[in-house]
This record gives sequence, structure tokens and C-alpha cells, in this order.
Amino acid sequence: MASLVDFPGLLGASNGTNSTDLVYGFVSCAVSVVFYGSNFVPVKKIDTGDGMFFQWVLCAAIWTVSLVANIILRSPKFWPLAMLGGAIWSTGNITVVPIVKTIGLGLGLLIWASFNLLMGWASSRFGWFGIEAETVAKPTLNYCGAGLCLLSAIVFFFVKTDVQRPTTSEETPLLVDSTVKSSPESLTDDSWVDMLSPVKKRLVGSVMAVVAGILYGSSFIPVLYIKNHTDDPGGPYYGASQFDLDYVFAQFSGIFLTSTVYFSIYCAFKKNKPQVFPKAVLPGFISGVMWGVATCCWFMANHYLSAVVSFPIITTVPGLIATLWGVLLFKEVKGLRNYLVLVLAFCLVLTGALLTAFSKL
Repeated sequence: MASLVDFPGLLGASNGTNSTDLVYGFVSCAVSVVFYGSNFVPVKKIDTGDGMFFQWVLCAAIWTVSLVANIILRSPKFWPLAMLGGAIWSTGNITVVPIVKTIGLGLGLLIWASFNLLMGWASSRFGWFGIEAETVAKPTLNYCGAGLCLLSAIVFFFVKTDVQRPTTSEETPLLVDSTVKSSPESLTDDSWVDMLSPVKKRLVGSVMAVVAGILYGSSFIPVLYIKNHTDDPGGPYYGASQFDLDYVFAQFSGIFLTSTVYFSIYCAFKKNKPQVFPKAVLPGFISGVMWGVATCCWFMANHYLSAVVSFPIITTVPGLIATLWGVLLFKEVKGLRNYLVLVLAFCLVLTGALLTAFSKL
């Protein structure tokens, strides 16, 4: 089947380091970081309970994005191994709601981003898990950039957050009509994390963010593995596409299938009485569409820049954007000391991202 990679006039050359590829790659990075850093904003103040129903809605939206992309790409060959990456990501994603409830949107994203960076960058740079090691024009800049991005996430950890309950009488969630009153039998947003002490919340949230980051950073490995084994005439992946976006539908199908399995198990565990929040449907779907678009752009960035360049940028800069949302809109960060730490971390993020970008030139 033909794909967009067959039309260089539309997306540029399939490989190489010419200026057109760099423009596509860095524009894809820019769109990706903005959407990744903002995709949880619509649901930040929405009742989500334990997050299982929310994740299923989110993943349904993600799969919808991939379906549209698959139609545009004229249905490239479906590789089941790519679904494994989606399953890995979905496993990490079930921790997102508890993370946001325990340590906040900004800090949670920054911690899982640091380990996402470490796993994704290192596996690509050093050739782990059977994939080829990737090279850049200026490896020293790449090492320094990745190191600064990781250091920035460590600095962000020292920012103290003030995570509030979803709504108050003065505060209306985004995308929810404030004139609609909840019925007496409405569900509450209480979940197991609300029973933890502040210290335990920070510990549990941080550990879950670390696990999520490692799983997120591993989700691209199956696709990279397929791409690195296309030249073996006797191999199962001979002739597979080198255009990363051709694997989006398979990976996102893995995400939706795995999330459906988890949600089904959860419903059985709850004796068919899951926490279902109707108000979370539209915000959750919007959040999923934003995430899906961001990941499609990440696939393109991997193709035009290589994963060793895109990972440090896309895994850390969204944390900066999410933290800005947390500071300006949700008031999660307060106090001069915290602001000074944020400024330092922001400088490290920007410097690391720029060094990583220049390592490709």
C-alpha cells in the first residue's frame, strides 16, 4: 500500500539531514510538546474517580485519531508487534490519574518525563533490545543535552506542589456547564489515594511516575525493532516501511485493546459497579485526541530527526508547559523558593533541548 512517504512533495524526503527534513522534524517536535504539555488540562478539574473509566475514554479517542491517520496513509501494512508498544504504554497510563491526584499535573509529568527520556534516549543511542544504535553529527552535544534534560527533571522534583480537590464553589471545571447541578445520587471523586497522608501521597505518586516513565520510554522499541530488521530477506519484517507514521494504527490499536482489557478486569473486580463519570467523557475524549495528535507528531519527529534527538526534546519540554499550566491556571506552585527552582529547571530544559537539537545539525 502507498503511504505519505511515497509523496516527497507532501512530507519531504524520507531520510537524510537536509533542511526540509529538519523543518518537518522540529515543527513536529513543537506541535508534540505543546499538545503533550496541555492534554490533561481539560480534565484537571473533572471528577475521574480512580481513573479507569477516564483511561478507557482517553484510549478510545487515541484510537480514533489513529483510524483517521490510517485512512490518510491509505492503510499501510499492519504489523502486530507494534501493538506491543501500545500495550506497554497503556499499562503505564493507568497510573496517570493517581499521579495527578497525589503530586499534581506539573510534577507528575516532569518525573515520568525524565525516566521516559532516560529509557527512550538510551535504548536508541546505545542500541538496546535488538535495535540499532543511532548516531548524530555532534555526539558530545547530544550527551550534554540529554544530561541537562534529565537534570532539569531532578531539579523539578524539589518543587513543592499544592494539589487541590477537583472543584470548589468558586471554581468551575473546564468544559463543564456550571448551571448543571449534580443529583444526590451522584458519584464522588473519592478514590484510594485520598486516604493517604501527604507524605505517602508524594512517595506513592513519585514511584508511580517513575514506573510510568520507564514504560512510556519503552513503547517505541517494538516499532524501532521492526524498522531495524527490514533488510533481512529471511526475516519476518523484511520490506517493512521505514516511515514511522505507518505504525501508528497498529500501536494505537494496542493501546485501545489493552485499555479495554484492563477496564473489563476492573469492572469484574468492582462486581459490575465501576466508577463511571459522565462529565469525564467529553474532556477525556478531547484529551485523548490531543495526545493522539502529539504522538503522531512524535512519530514524524522520530523519522525526520531520529529518536536520539526527538526523545530529549519531546519528553522534557512538555513538563515545562504543564508546569506553567500548574502555576498560572491551577495554582499548584506557590512561594518565591519554588518559583526560583522552577526558573532554574526551565533554563536547564531549554538549554538541554537546544543542545540536543544542534547535535543533529
